[in-house]
Amino acid sequence: MARTGANNYFEDFAVGDTYEHVRARTVTNFDNYAVTHMSMNTAQSHFNLARAKDVLGGLPERIVAGPCTIGIVVGLTSQDMSENAFMDVGLTGLRLLTPVFQGDTLYAKSEVLEVRDDPQRPDAGIVRYRFTGSNKHGKVVAEGERTVRLKRRSA
Repeated sequence: MARTGANNYFEDFAVGDTYEHVRARTVTNFDNYAVTHMSMNTAQSHFNLARAKDVLGGLPERIVAGPCTIGIVVGLTSQDMSENAFMDVGLTGLRLLTPVFQGDTLYAKSEVLEVRDDPQRPDAGIVRYRFTGSNKHGKVVAEGERTVRLKRRSA
């Protein structure tokens, strides 16, 4: 049973469906520090404010690490797109288009690109969707495609 919605099983998706996800998320320095340091990223512009202000013409703040931005945007899509997922099958075409800084609020949209049976599991299907993350100014900060194995309602 879906925990947060009733219309997020494999059968509920069709190519061309679009979603404007209702939740948004404001990025914190903790989010950035956690991902940066757990991944052992040594690029100082992610955690050293003085260095960030010296890099790339004087940044106003530390740049949020790309994996953090992608993680937040994909997370914003999850309630609608993958609440009933067994697993991620793939992430492709990832692009980071606009820098993200602590205090930026991110929003997400998704479009279903492919819906197909899963030859490995009769209790599941495969859904591929394009996600787009934007900031409060409507500038796209991240995009990509995610493929998930979703539970069928009958399962």
